[in-house]
Amino acid sequence: MEKPQGVDWTVIILTCQYKDSVQVFQRELEVRQKREQISAGTLILAVEDPETQVGSGGATLNALLVAAEHLSARAGFTVVTSDVLHSAWILILHMGRDFPFDDCGRAFTCLPVENPQAPVEAVVCNLDCLLDIMSHRVSGIAFFSVETAEHLLATHVSPPLDACTYMGLDSGARPVQLSLFFDILLCMARNVNRQDFLAGRPPEMCQRDTCVEGYLQGARAELWKELHDQPLTIAYIPDGSYSFMTNSATEFLHNLTCLGAPEPQVVHSQVEESELLASGSSVVSCLLEGPIHLEPGSVLQHCHLQGPIHIGTGCFVSGLDTTQSEALQGLELHDLVLQGHHVKLRDAPSRAFTLVGRLDSWERQGVGTYLNMSWSEFFQKTGIRDYDLWDPDVPAADRCLRTARLFPVFHPSRALGPKDMLWMLGPQDSGGAALRGWRASWRLSWEQLQPCLDRAATLASRRNLFFRQALCKARQVLEARQDLSLRPLIQAAIHEGCAGPLLTTLDQVAASAGDPGVAARSLACVADVLGCMAEGLGGLRSGPAANPEWLRPFSHLECGDLARGVKALAQERDKWLSRPALLVRAARHYEGAGQILIRQAVMSAQHFISKEQVELPVPGHWVVVKCPARVDFSGGWSDTPPLAYELGGAVLGLAVRVDGRQPMGARARRIPEPELWLAVGPRQDKMTLKIVCRSLEDLQDYCQPHAPGALLKAAFICVGIVSISSKLPLRDQLLCTFGAGFELHTWSELPHGSGLGTSSILAGAALAALYRVVGQAVGTEALIHAVLYLEQVLTTGGGWQDQVGGLMPGIKVGRSQAQLPLKVEVEEITVPEGFVQTLNDHLLLVYTGKTRLARNLLQDVLRSWYARLPAVVQNAHSLVQHTEKCAEAFRQGNLPMLGQCLTLYWEQKKLMAPGCEPLAVRRMMDVLAPHVHGQSLAGAGGGGFLYLLTKKPKQKEAVEAVLAKTEGLGNYSVHLVEVDTQGLSLQLLGVEASP
Repeated sequence: MEKPQGVDWTVIILTCQYKDSVQVFQRELEVRQKREQISAGTLILAVEDPETQVGSGGATLNALLVAAEHLSARAGFTVVTSDVLHSAWILILHMGRDFPFDDCGRAFTCLPVENPQAPVEAVVCNLDCLLDIMSHRVSGIAFFSVETAEHLLATHVSPPLDACTYMGLDSGARPVQLSLFFDILLCMARNVNRQDFLAGRPPEMCQRDTCVEGYLQGARAELWKELHDQPLTIAYIPDGSYSFMTNSATEFLHNLTCLGAPEPQVVHSQVEESELLASGSSVVSCLLEGPIHLEPGSVLQHCHLQGPIHIGTGCFVSGLDTTQSEALQGLELHDLVLQGHHVKLRDAPSRAFTLVGRLDSWERQGVGTYLNMSWSEFFQKTGIRDYDLWDPDVPAADRCLRTARLFPVFHPSRALGPKDMLWMLGPQDSGGAALRGWRASWRLSWEQLQPCLDRAATLASRRNLFFRQALCKARQVLEARQDLSLRPLIQAAIHEGCAGPLLTTLDQVAASAGDPGVAARSLACVADVLGCMAEGLGGLRSGPAANPEWLRPFSHLECGDLARGVKALAQERDKWLSRPALLVRAARHYEGAGQILIRQAVMSAQHFISKEQVELPVPGHWVVVKCPARVDFSGGWSDTPPLAYELGGAVLGLAVRVDGRQPMGARARRIPEPELWLAVGPRQDKMTLKIVCRSLEDLQDYCQPHAPGALLKAAFICVGIVSISSKLPLRDQLLCTFGAGFELHTWSELPHGSGLGTSSILAGAALAALYRVVGQAVGTEALIHAVLYLEQVLTTGGGWQDQVGGLMPGIKVGRSQAQLPLKVEVEEITVPEGFVQTLNDHLLLVYTGKTRLARNLLQDVLRSWYARLPAVVQNAHSLVQHTEKCAEAFRQGNLPMLGQCLTLYWEQKKLMAPGCEPLAVRRMMDVLAPHVHGQSLAGAGGGGFLYLLTKKPKQKEAVEAVLAKTEGLGNYSVHLVEVDTQGLSLQLLGVEASP
């Protein structure tokens, strides 16, 4: 049955068998409420389950009463009213009675299931599966409509049914056992008459309970009166199945293993030698160190073991840690259930261990067995006698596995361990010491042990082990550079209060990393932890990261002292943990620290900057460089560090002229004055910003991208004309080396934030002009790497696609391998004859009027990449793969295919950087869609130029007409664009010659 829209669960009730478990399981439910993002208005309750007294039917009635009470109180009533049922959904989860394979019952039994899409990493229990199902559709073994629930609730005031609830029990009423199926549901069945129903007996009532038969008939009569007119419907689910968790170890193991699976099931576990796990085995929430063999059909849960250990077929081992590993060494277990338990004996915490056979029966009826053998065989093999296990007055019918005092819980002179049970498998010990030690122990039967189980300690131990293996996983994922997201683990650590150990592990990985990429990702994960600790408060994650308090750790990183830098970062971090705003600011600074390491990694590109000495230009003569813009057709973002060297990048770009002109350029010359004259402007004949640098102090803001002339200042430093760290003044440096100063102008006819690669292409033009003016010639591929280096010095970051697209002519694919040092290689794409002209006729640029203001797009993308969010990782791989398909479309000269490439590319960009499509741009793209094969915003998006591949040639006027009819587009303009086949051009001109 589908859940109605807009209706959320109001009450979720988990019934608990033991009183002391209610508070423990209440906390677990609250953790899940937060973790699964169940509505804060939903009541989640753990309540005492009276099922052992009143059966499953009575327990259901009791839970319904508790839910109605809470809802009535929330609605402001002072008495229970059934009216509250009309606006509520109530989910009742019965834990059931004692379960021999999990101390916390069936609800918290862990399954070999892992959800990689889950926002929070955690082991999956039966309870989690049910909550997931119930969050999306109404389901379960029995569903009661509001009307039926009202009738059932009405019975709680009718004796003797009132004895099914805590009200009747607390009033001293005699409990009555009712079955959910054979009493409550059966009385609604059409083919059951009153006489037969009253005479029936539920299977839960034993034969010797005849004394309560009359009492039961009275209860059934009340049920019949209230419920027999309610309709009962059975839903048949084709190919569905229901697995009841019985006390059979064979069935339990069958549910946790998949014998036909090609691989073992390893869930939330770290295994050093995974090849020793056989297919058809299962490992859940474990740390396995060293050689540990696990045969088919066997299960390990909640264990931290150290090999060598060999566990044969048909075994279930749970709750053991390294201190018990030695007891398993040298043995090969088969068809056994070995468990470690946390217990409380007179409020003192302790450990106990139980061992039973897979084929043993927990039921009282029939001939019993222990360790898969008859009791007589067991007695003969071990020397144990029946009087060791049962008192003489215990009837023979009650002498079964449940009541046998087999399990030591206390020894007067030593701690207990698995050996206190395992000796029974091969009791030939020296002089019977093991038997005497067993007899000297205080022992309990399984029934006696259950009330002593410390479920809070059990859950705490499981939580501790989960995070121990999770920390190992985090270390492995980072050091092995795996594309797995740690964000769900980070969220789990925050929810469970384990952020401290995780931060320590991340610090250790970062400090010891020999790879700056590993260190940078580790610091990014620290930033994620801090951001998650703020729990959505404290402002946006993206922002400035230059607070003076963080300068000391940053300086260590800049100097390459990674260990001291990470330590200093952690020391400073401890001062910023007190409130959300500080946590977010600390996260920004950790991302800033990661950027330092990214810069150091990218600076490895300088290995590929080769130069050749050439004749110096005449002083005063201009070196003039002009460059086209670039349009990216596929693969953008994959060129951005760290993706460029962790994933490997591939971008297809076109060098283009806008309105028939190369729109960018730079010019440089030597001047007599030992100074640096800088000029920046929108056109080469109109320099709007002029700067004169007469000292090194005037150059100090070279690494502040928004400072006036910062790019030009960084270019002088990268070329080696100026050393910012030299003790020589600027004047002396210039006179000593060159005997002159320099003048450098840059210009662009494109608006700021155009998306056409302006800044990087201008950097390439400036570098080319400066290299040539000091008598050095650099090839275009060397210049591509020089721009990468300059942008790291400038601290803008960024990738390599802009300079590849604008400095190299024509249509080409740039590629970088997933390795350091970072090297970019370029392949020219050969197209059919005449296709370049065809492309020119069908390609248009539309300036959207929206400057790209989303300056934090890069930070957001890098954060998502370092978090290895599955959607982002998949999309990044798709970007690279799609580039090769786009290149093939160019080789074929196929315009419709290129249009499809553009459309897909824009969708990929939006996946990579959500928010990069302004509403006005979306409106513009919608009205143009019928007229184009494909379209995309240039660069990272957010504004700037939109480029179109029109269906018909020469569509400038037609596009202008379409846009003119559309309201709300703002100040747009349409421009001609053509493929530039020249690329970067360099000329030497005279003193007065105009560039």
